[in-house]
Amino acid sequence: MAKTQLNVRVDETTAEAARRRARQRGVSVNRYIEELVQRDAGEAGRTFVDAAADFMKQYESVFADEFRGDPVLGPRPRPEGGR
Repeated sequence: MAKTQLNVRVDETTAEAARRRARQRGVSVNRYIEELVQRDAGEAGRTFVDAAADFMKQYESVFADEFRGDPVLGPRPRPEGGR
């Protein structure tokens, strides 16, 4: 994957913390920052998946009622005038 240069400005305390953490992990500051951003972006995806799972669990019975029946033939016919 091609790399793009990104310049950021941070205070010296933050810069030193980044250097120290990168050293502790045995990676470059560049790699350390890259991993932080990737992890942060991944958390947004996990939050969405967790929310979707909670939604499905909360409405499981509604979905079961709606899609009950043979998995190949599909849902059972509804009674006349039913939703």
